Amino acid sequence: MSLQVFFHEIEKGLPLPVYLLYASDLFFHREAIEAIKRLVPEVEREFNLHIFDLLLSEEGLSFAQIVDVANTVPFFGKRKFVVLVENLQKLSKDNNKRLDEYISNPAPSTIFLLLHEGVLKKELRERFKMVKTIALDMRESEIPHWIKQRAKINGLEISDKVADYMLGIIGPDFGLLSAEIEKFSFLGKQKIGVDDIAHIIVGEGSYSTFDLVYALIEKDSERVFRIYKTLRETTDDYSLIGALNWQYGRNLSSGSKPKEDDYFLRVFELLHKADRDIKSSGRTFPMEYLLVKLLRL
Repeated sequence: MSLQVFFHEIEKGLPLPVYLLYASDLFFHREAIEAIKRLVPEVEREFNLHIFDLLLSEEGLSFAQIVDVANTVPFFGKRKFVVLVENLQKLSKDNNKRLDEYISNPAPSTIFLLLHEGVLKKELRERFKMVKTIALDMRESEIPHWIKQRAKINGLEISDKVADYMLGIIGPDFGLLSAEIEKFSFLGKQKIGVDDIAHIIVGEGSYSTFDLVYALIEKDSERVFRIYKTLRETTDDYSLIGALNWQYGRNLSSGSKPKEDDYFLRVFELLHKADRDIKSSGRTFPMEYLLVKLLRL
């Protein structure tokens, strides 16, 4: 389960009265809260959206008062959303008792969401087994879909190729990925392609191993050696071969046809041989020779 599962619940309007969300990366807590906010019309948020952090709360509300807020009938005859940002193991004995009492008899017009930082330990899993529990952390294979969804929220449409390009250059840093997507909004375009964003993400004249693999697959020899000339200034050949392995592996895992499977098999054979030669000889590897072989596949 992951943030994507929670987004599916959001699409359904959060039909259950209580949710427990947990993540090791607090970025996902912020994403979940932003998704909840979007469910509440802006004119109603002052009355029907309440977010409490017991560790940072300036209001100094007690847990009992927060439960009272959850039990209060919402304005406009709509639903009320109460989000509690707190590590559950830090709740006092009395507050735990109040929480358990609320969960056993939740307010029918309130959606009560608990956010927990870190792994959900066995005792908490057992205690909240009757509550819809969702782990927000994402696997790497889910990140491209999240990138596309995040772009959609900003009114943008990006392809799988763009999402893979971003992940290949930036890596699984959700804060940076989100910031880059925000930049795309200033391009004045709805459909965003790789050519539209390459200079924004890495700057003119800069390249990544994603660019190198893409040029190799496209058989663009001039671009391949231009990119390699730039990459070799900051990356040794051994590290570059490892990065190529990773990037080609991402292309393979994204789904390929039988004919493409044979292509990737030959690619990995060449990369494996190059890796073995560097380790056994310790000499400078003729990287250009490997690139020529990859271009000829």
